[in-house]
Amino acid sequence: MDWGMSNRISRIIKPSSGKSVMLAVDHGYFMGPTHNLEQPRKTIEPLIPYADALMLTRGVLRTSVDPKRDVPIILRVSGGASIVSKTLSNEAITTSVRDAIRLNVSALALSIFVGSEHEHQTLTNLSRLVDEGEDYGIPVLAVTAVGKELEKRDARYLALSCRIAAELGARLVKTYYCEEFSRVVQGCPVPLVVAGGPKLETELDAFQLAYDAIAEGAVGVDMGRNIWQSEHPVAMIQAVREIVHERATVREAKQAYDEYLKTGPKLLAKPTVPAN
Repeated sequence: MDWGMSNRISRIIKPSSGKSVMLAVDHGYFMGPTHNLEQPRKTIEPLIPYADALMLTRGVLRTSVDPKRDVPIILRVSGGASIVSKTLSNEAITTSVRDAIRLNVSALALSIFVGSEHEHQTLTNLSRLVDEGEDYGIPVLAVTAVGKELEKRDARYLALSCRIAAELGARLVKTYYCEEFSRVVQGCPVPLVVAGGPKLETELDAFQLAYDAIAEGAVGVDMGRNIWQSEHPVAMIQAVREIVHERATVREAKQAYDEYLKTGPKLLAKPTVPAN
């Protein structure tokens, strides 16, 4: 692997643990001002010290993240459909690799919709993006999206989607957790990251998701709503870190979460500049 490609991936997947806690804040590109993400800077700023990488669009990066912050960026570069459209699968590449280079990103993210009416275009989008990313040593993270059809999230479908993404050259794949998730991992020759998905009912549910994903072979989680829609988002991301990087159990993560509420979170990485 080229030095630049390897270096960028190592910024996202931490060599010390081989794992990653990504913070997904790209929801606005199709959902608009989502609850607790109406003001992106306000939501993102307190969480940056605890995120191994941010997944977002160029608009939110430019307007809502201090450029002095030392945090790897996974840039969402696909879009073109919204939550009010007939389907979410009708996506195109919306951001050039040239602009991504200007933004000094660590990876590019694009959704594929296997089995949808727009399967072909999203898969060829991925292939073109991989070609361009490889030219400049920028890894592509493929997102195995299901649109509004949540029932597709089973091992057979996700194994198919993840394998296709890897075959087309994605260096990383983001997918959903499911029953028999180890089958999905075994069939995908590149690292898998698990999406947090919609807000779960309790913190314990989110901890269990993270724990099960890591236990069955994921290299990390890319959580959004289960962190920043929590009543205590900083404590939440800290507890998730305990599971992902420290191999904590669900019970230990909950104990850490409760302790953070009493004493305040432990600052794992001091910000490079004071928060605004």
